[in-house]
Amino acid sequence: MAPKITVIGTGYLGATHAAAMAELGFEVLALDVVPEKIAQLSTGRGPMYEPGLDELLTKHVAGLEGSSGRLRFTMDFAEVADFGDVHFVCVNTPQKHGEYACDMSYVDSAMESLAKHLSKPCLVVGKSTVPVGSAERLASRIAELAPAGDEAELAWNPEFLREGFAVDDTLHPDRLVVGVRSERAEKLLREVYATPIEEGTPFVVTDFPTAELVKTSANAFLATKISFINAMAEICEAAGGDVVKLAESLGYDERIGHKFLRAGVGFGGGCLPKDIRAYMARAGELGVDQALTFLREIDSINMRRRGAAVELAREACGGSFLGKRVAVLGATFKPDSDDVRDSPALNVAGQIHLQGGQVTVYDPKGMENARRLFPTLGYADSALDAVRGTDIVLHLTEWREFRELDPAELGAVAARRTIVDGRNALDPEKWRAAGWTYRGMGRPNA
Repeated sequence: MAPKITVIGTGYLGATHAAAMAELGFEVLALDVVPEKIAQLSTGRGPMYEPGLDELLTKHVAGLEGSSGRLRFTMDFAEVADFGDVHFVCVNTPQKHGEYACDMSYVDSAMESLAKHLSKPCLVVGKSTVPVGSAERLASRIAELAPAGDEAELAWNPEFLREGFAVDDTLHPDRLVVGVRSERAEKLLREVYATPIEEGTPFVVTDFPTAELVKTSANAFLATKISFINAMAEICEAAGGDVVKLAESLGYDERIGHKFLRAGVGFGGGCLPKDIRAYMARAGELGVDQALTFLREIDSINMRRRGAAVELAREACGGSFLGKRVAVLGATFKPDSDDVRDSPALNVAGQIHLQGGQVTVYDPKGMENARRLFPTLGYADSALDAVRGTDIVLHLTEWREFRELDPAELGAVAARRTIVDGRNALDPEKWRAAGWTYRGMGRPNA
């Protein structure tokens, strides 16, 4: 008989994982402590915009017409413990206020609330991004609290989801990493992930510390690659080079590759910034802080590029934003998402607003979240409305909709045809041909 799956936490990771497990054929019971989340998910709507997620929920949430009925929701830890054979813990680990370290209180609370109800053999699987050493501590705590004792075992199975591709990344992952302490735990996880394994997904079996380190190490590497090309953009700006052509040339080296080599306003979101900071904090606790001191400069370069975009825009406005109308295209930290956490686009928009600019923002999916975070900014219902009457346009999130804009149509409603491409994703020649002054980051002016 197939194991029954539970998912603790129905945020970005948990909602996606629960829906995907149902899609793979398992009976799934998902838990959250927020009634509004449960109510929304029960209607087949996810807690955030993620391509394909609502369709998957509609297909499997119990009580919806035509659904498989394999996915249900609850707020009762006792019900979850009684139902499940494999319990995935998918709660958030945000950055602590005023510190680099991550806040483990949500993970600790979820594990303890579940453990005290575990009276039968089961596997608890951590998927949250945690400091190395957490699994060891949590395994001991579960064994201490669970009525089942050692029969309630822990494993660690980090997630590698990309926002905008999370459903596909869950159903067809590029690798599966499991930190386990027994053949039983490995066997159970091989059963859960049988479909992707049969499709050829590598299945890496390791210990707790290595499994915990994989996610933070991967994010540190990606952040390093992004900040590297942004550092090269700074050099290009000083030397008169073109960072886009530089990145293209570097990317043809198969040891380097083209991915994550696009210079611009840098990375943001709920993972990379807080994960590299938490990694540095944990290295310090372990007495090996020097191993990760380079990440401080990675973080610094990243934040510097936001200021560089503001400076580039101010220069293009004649040295001051006072009295200038500014259109910002993009609010989310990346396309195909409604996530505005630590968004470079909104950070730049906010800085310009504080310097006297009249800022109007448009984003295809992130407007509601942006309004909540930056209520003092102006918002438009379309790119055309955002640009109408403006002195300068900033392209700060690389949505396909923005790449496909007609420069002539926008030029007809703008007061001045000046655009700063903070993602180096637009075609300079196309915009210049339509009469625009195009400025890219790390690129020549003409």
